Amino acid sequence: MKKPILTKEFKDMIPVALRQHYLGLFTQECLKFSSSHLEAIEKAQSEEKVIYDQSPSKNKYLNDALHTLKKLRGLVPSAIPGFSKATLYSCLKGYLLTEEQRKAHGFPFAHPGRPGSAVLFTGEQPLSPTHRACCRCGTKYLVSFSGRCLCSEPCVYHWGRVVSIPVEEGWQVRYSCCSAPMEATGCKVAKQHVQDGRKDNLHGFAKTFPKTDWEAHAGIFALDCEMSYTTHGLELTRVTVVDTDLNVVYDTFVKPDHEIVDYNTMFSGVTEADLVGTKVRLCDVQAVLLSMFSTETILIGHSLESDLLALKFIHDTVVDTSVLFPHQRGLPYKRSLRSLISQYLSRMIQTQSGGHSSIEDARACMQLVIWKMQEDAKTSSPSLPQAACQKSNSLPKQPVCPSRYTQMPKMLEMPEMPEMEDIVYPEGSDSDQPSQLET
Repeated sequence: MKKPILTKEFKDMIPVALRQHYLGLFTQECLKFSSSHLEAIEKAQSEEKVIYDQSPSKNKYLNDALHTLKKLRGLVPSAIPGFSKATLYSCLKGYLLTEEQRKAHGFPFAHPGRPGSAVLFTGEQPLSPTHRACCRCGTKYLVSFSGRCLCSEPCVYHWGRVVSIPVEEGWQVRYSCCSAPMEATGCKVAKQHVQDGRKDNLHGFAKTFPKTDWEAHAGIFALDCEMSYTTHGLELTRVTVVDTDLNVVYDTFVKPDHEIVDYNTMFSGVTEADLVGTKVRLCDVQAVLLSMFSTETILIGHSLESDLLALKFIHDTVVDTSVLFPHQRGLPYKRSLRSLISQYLSRMIQTQSGGHSSIEDARACMQLVIWKMQEDAKTSSPSLPQAACQKSNSLPKQPVCPSRYTQMPKMLEMPEMPEMEDIVYPEGSDSDQPSQLET
């Protein structure tokens, strides 16, 4: 490509090499949205000359050049038709959870008096220092001071959800895993009881911070985590981040701090072989995410507070698909990511026998939010997509349900049926389910 040529004016205080550098950067960006190479060069030269003519000093030139570069990068088209990346970012602001919503849904907040610690606002009952309730079978079991299981008996549980099946007498509630009735003994046996544990230790949290060197916007990413059971509860074993073009920008397996007692492969997709040789720790993941995100970066996820607790990561600028698409029956029920993708995008996810894929789930969240934004934009003027996005603030906001990783029974979406007493179960798999807020 022929190198763009500077205009003939010169000022001693602004080096020609500096001008040539920014002219080249402007040209690169203009090529992304111009109809021809010549048009891109002319646009870049025009932008650079305006900056040069208005700059009495090198510092003023640098400031204006950086501002123009950000502006041009904001004009670059995104993968979503009709939206530049800057416009997409502005539009998605209309879907952000408010502070009140994040508090009600169990998102972690920075502790006001303890740096590196988090605080929750869901009003949970304090834990017993000697006992925990197994999040799979519900059995209360003895724990050590640090929370390690001291019970030698196995955990017998149903890994499936609770479904209502129509019968001649009306409706019958059974487990989806083995079709057994509610009172039946579990169909699966694990070597020990397990707990969630993520909200028991609210220390070691990282928090995003403001940055001033962003280009057109602070970024839009979808995030999903996978977790396995350790001696101290659920811990992070994989994390994936994708961008708006569905490209994987970060994906790694993570070695937890404590011994793994159940890889939870049926749901996490993580196996023992995946973690062999893995040296990445939680603190390494936090460092990478802090370098990628700022406080203004938009993070998208499904029950995102679950992922942030596993990451020990505090971030306020979030879009949550479990809130954006509430269950038709209202609380305490929620929609699963799988059912949302099936209904709105007409395809199936989480069909692999080896468990969930964090890449697939992160991409599904991004696609679901983009679909919602585009549908909202259809109801307003094409020139005002951002106005359509603001409609999301009027949607009913539902509390986010607990993690999909604890496998207590859950309710599927059901057709209309005679009124029956709602049964509320502890947290569970990524499915339509009743929820209970936790601390």
